[in-house]
Amino acid sequence: MKTAEEIQTDIEALPRKEYMKLVHWFSEHDWKAWDREIEIDSKSGRLDFLIEEALAEKRVGKLRDL
Repeated sequence: MKTAEEIQTDIEALPRKEYMKLVHWFSEHDWKAWDREIEIDSKSGRLDFLIEEALAEKRVGKLRDL
Protein backbone atom coordinates (compact mmCIF):
# COMPACT_ATOMS: atom_id res chain seq x y z
CA MET A 1 0.00 0.00 0.00
CA LYS A 2 1.22 3.49 -0.84
CA THR A 3 1.90 6.10 1.80
CA ALA A 4 -0.03 9.36 1.91
CA GLU A 5 3.06 11.16 0.66
CA GLU A 6 3.32 8.84 -2.35
CA ILE A 7 -0.34 9.36 -3.15
CA GLN A 8 0.10 13.13 -2.87
CA THR A 9 3.01 12.97 -5.32
CA ASP A 10 0.89 10.92 -7.73
CA ILE A 11 -1.98 13.39 -7.46
CA GLU A 12 0.30 16.34 -8.13
CA ALA A 13 1.48 14.60 -11.31
CA LEU A 14 -2.04 14.14 -12.71
CA PRO A 15 -3.15 16.10 -15.76
CA ARG A 16 -5.67 18.82 -14.84
CA LYS A 17 -8.66 16.90 -16.23
CA GLU A 18 -7.81 13.77 -14.22
CA TYR A 19 -7.14 15.86 -11.14
CA MET A 20 -10.59 17.46 -11.43
CA LYS A 21 -12.20 14.01 -11.76
CA LEU A 22 -10.46 12.99 -8.56
CA VAL A 23 -11.57 16.18 -6.79
CA HIS A 24 -15.16 15.54 -7.84
CA TRP A 25 -14.99 11.89 -6.73
CA PHE A 26 -13.49 12.85 -3.38
CA SER A 27 -16.17 15.48 -2.79
CA GLU A 28 -18.99 13.07 -3.64
CA HIS A 29 -17.42 10.34 -1.50
CA ASP A 30 -17.13 12.73 1.44
CA TRP A 31 -20.72 14.00 1.12
CA LYS A 32 -22.09 10.43 0.95
CA ALA A 33 -20.19 9.51 4.13
CA TRP A 34 -21.54 12.65 5.82
CA ASP A 35 -25.10 11.81 4.71
CA ARG A 36 -24.78 8.29 6.14
CA GLU A 37 -23.46 9.67 9.42
CA ILE A 38 -26.32 12.18 9.71
CA GLU A 39 -28.88 9.47 8.93
CA ILE A 40 -27.45 7.16 11.60
CA ASP A 41 -27.31 9.98 14.16
CA SER A 42 -30.85 11.04 13.33
CA LYS A 43 -32.27 7.51 13.65
CA SER A 44 -30.46 7.01 16.95
CA GLY A 45 -31.91 10.19 18.44
CA ARG A 46 -28.55 11.94 18.77
CA LEU A 47 -29.89 14.95 16.89
CA ASP A 48 -33.15 15.30 18.84
CA PHE A 49 -31.61 18.11 20.87
CA LEU A 50 -31.67 20.24 17.69
CA ILE A 51 -35.44 19.85 17.42
CA GLU A 52 -35.83 20.79 21.07
CA GLU A 53 -33.63 23.86 20.62
CA ALA A 54 -35.62 24.98 17.59
CA LEU A 55 -38.94 24.49 19.39
CA ALA A 56 -37.65 26.47 22.38
CA GLU A 57 -36.53 29.30 20.09
CA LYS A 58 -39.92 29.30 18.40
CA ARG A 59 -41.74 29.42 21.76
CA VAL A 60 -39.92 32.63 22.70
CA GLY A 61 -40.55 34.16 19.29
CA LYS A 62 -37.05 33.95 17.86
CA LEU A 63 -38.14 31.89 14.85
CA ARG A 64 -40.73 32.51 12.23
CA ASP A 65 -42.79 30.13 10.11
CA LEU A 66 -41.58 29.53 6.58
